[in-house]
Amino acid sequence: VQLQASGGGLVQPGESLRLSCAASGSMFGFNAMGWYRQAPGKERELVALIAASGTIEYAASVQGRFTISGDNVKGTVYLRMNSLIPEDTAVYSCYADVGLEDYWGQGTQVTVSS
Repeated sequence: VQLQASGGGLVQPGESLRLSCAASGSMFGFNAMGWYRQAPGKERELVALIAASGTIEYAASVQGRFTISGDNVKGTVYLRMNSLIPEDTAVYSCYADVGLEDYWGQGTQVTVSS
């Protein structure tokens, strides 16, 4: 499974961005797909995850501002990020759990700054 992410960039506080991730390869055994982020000097953290069952999990820090959506069959996942704040600045990585194996896409930089 290969993951291709896109959509990062530089925005001002309060603005929005949409990240996209597309998987290629067999999605047999798909369990979950989502986004993690890592800010400079910090550990990688879960941002949002959507399971094959439809269950969605958000980090407390993004709840109410970010929305994850996706298509299990197509192997796509999106992250709509509204009301961005400087603390959201990080490298965002797409993640997939397929057949209980972890797959990661290349990171995409999101910078929130005035």
